[in-house]
Amino acid sequence: MTPQPADNKRMPKTIVIVEDDADIRALLDLELRASGYDTLFAHDGMSAVSLIRKTIPDLILLDIGLPAGDGFSVMERLQHFPALQSIPIIVISARTAPEARERALAAGAITLIEKPFDAEAMLEIVAQALMPSSVLR
Repeated sequence: MTPQPADNKRMPKTIVIVEDDADIRALLDLELRASGYDTLFAHDGMSAVSLIRKTIPDLILLDIGLPAGDGFSVMERLQHFPALQSIPIIVISARTAPEARERALAAGAITLIEKPFDAEAMLEIVAQALMPSSVLR
């Protein structure tokens, strides 16, 4: 069952996708837009922080292995801005070691999805993360 995130009476939720791999970025965009979300993109750590500060999205999908500042440094930098601290961050990474998950959660992510990922499962996690009382981990 695919979640239905966007209530017709409300504006669609905006998700910033921070991913340097164009194919994965396109897949995420396709799946999220088909589910009613608006998407914005950044392909490196530096542009991610700038975009997130300008747009204040509802959710961030963040790769760890990025040029110009990895995902961990992005999460660290976002913590310096009070308006950005409550944005849920879902890390999507090929780094599957338990240490990577622990480090991502400690840095502020609410969960980590391993690449390659199942699109339907990813959409379920996104929908849960956007619920007001989400406690993913």
